[in-house]
Amino acid sequence: MKKILVVEDNMQIRENTAEILSLAGYETYEAENGKKGVEAALHKKPDLIICDIMMPELDGYGVLHLLKKNPDTEHIPFIFLTAKAERADFRKGMEMGADDYISKPFDDIELLKAIEIRLKKTDIIKMQYPAGEKGAGELIKDLKDSGFLALDPELYDSERLNKRMNLYKEGKRPKFLYVVKSGKIKTYRVNDDGKEYITNLYSAGDYIGHAALLEDANYNDSAEVLEEAEVIAIPKEDFLQAIFHDLNITTRFIKLISKDVKAKEERLLHLAYDSLRKRVAKALVDIHQKFNKENKDAASIAISREDIAQYIGTATESLIRTLSDFKSEKLIEINDGKIKITQPDKLSNLLY
Repeated sequence: MKKILVVEDNMQIRENTAEILSLAGYETYEAENGKKGVEAALHKKPDLIICDIMMPELDGYGVLHLLKKNPDTEHIPFIFLTAKAERADFRKGMEMGADDYISKPFDDIELLKAIEIRLKKTDIIKMQYPAGEKGAGELIKDLKDSGFLALDPELYDSERLNKRMNLYKEGKRPKFLYVVKSGKIKTYRVNDDGKEYITNLYSAGDYIGHAALLEDANYNDSAEVLEEAEVIAIPKEDFLQAIFHDLNITTRFIKLISKDVKAKEERLLHLAYDSLRKRVAKALVDIHQKFNKENKDAASIAISREDIAQYIGTATESLIRTLSDFKSEKLIEINDGKIKITQPDKLSNLLY
């Protein structure tokens, strides 16, 4: 049961609001002024706070300021409930980090709807996403699908790109957030010896390039089409405006992207210390999951041996020998050049 704290100095409004919330199935706590509201928030750790602005001892702005400074309460959704409806007050509250602003007298349905929306958004933001660009991409999808991110790719034109065409090049300044509508795309880097190393793989529904946009940095890799693709380009300004209008969403993205270096270091450690068999096995499972989101059991991996080798960081000949071993061990099947994983659990858990 979700917990909600109501901070309001007017006893009748406070009790009526608490009663509405209790009837709606929420566990409700009350505080009669700002000071007691802060104490209750620190003690009860509610899932959401509804707070009046004009109160004795400590006003609503003070409550919000103190709770946003505390790591234990900074991410609790905060809704102002007040009779002051001037635009300046609205703007001040939102700039301080409030999630919503409801004027008194309010409609019961309006209040419950605002609470439902904020709790749902918080649940999404709190989800455990993978570190780095992958997690940020999944967060974008979930926020968009739930209506919390005003960024609809279908409102933008798409472009068809042929195999081997570049989406962007390493060192260039990012101008767009890219959305893969169909096809497959890889990102890669080239070392000083001219050897290519694939950093990531993308398919329909994936977002590309948001890490560079959020970090306000040049691309640290290049993007190339693996097979004919249709790509939507969303201007940088539209993406950043959609992301930065909500402090909680912005903070979540920054934390995900900040973990990207660690995630990449862990992958490099696997490449350096895992056996070739384990590296190939992990790569096959990764590629299968990236390119077969809708049909995880039956679909085959349609990607060149050279690209798989570059994703692993090994010679193509070594990869082919390992694939042959896996085939003889009945871990995979190979038909017409396409690889089908027959025993994904064993492949994921190779001991050597």
